[in-house]
Amino acid sequence: MDGNGTEQVLASKWDLPFVLFHMARVAFGGLPLWTKAITIGLLGSTIVWSAIAYHRGRGWRVR
Repeated sequence: MDGNGTEQVLASKWDLPFVLFHMARVAFGGLPLWTKAITIGLLGSTIVWSAIAYHRGRGWRVR
């Protein structure tokens, strides 16, 4: 075996967040500050809205 096999891939639990952070940094790195602020605000509000909707729906299913 030449050592280039793809049978096993070793990865840490931080590989995905690392890659996502650097992808966002490259994608939004050249944009103006106001564009970054709007994008982060929309993303943050979507995450908060989804979390509230999830917990609200979860409460109804328990009863």
